[in-house]
Amino acid sequence: MSSPIYTWHKIAESTNELAAQEERIIVADINGKKICVAEFEQQWYGFAYKCPHASGIMAMGYIDQAGNIVCPVHRYKFSLRNGRNTSGEGFYLKTYPVEVREDGVYVGLGF
Repeated sequence: MSSPIYTWHKIAESTNELAAQEERIIVADINGKKICVAEFEQQWYGFAYKCPHASGIMAMGYIDQAGNIVCPVHRYKFSLRNGRNTSGEGFYLKTYPVEVREDGVYVGLGF
């Protein structure tokens, strides 16, 4: 099985630019597609804007102490690392790689 191919999109000049925003979960618009980006334990993660269960806006949720993004609608939990549902409902949240480079912060969209 081959690795996914990504197109990388710059969302910020630096992590300081993202950290300066009031929201803990940032919404990036990449060519009309909304992606959530958040930091947990000095690592940046990208994930779907909407919950796969009931389309709750994940940016309105929160990150728990275990590193799960919690949907604001039904409190379903998903691992930031891999999108796996950790509260047992069997859903999967799409995740996106985030790279911090010398010239900015990038999100990879696969195809």
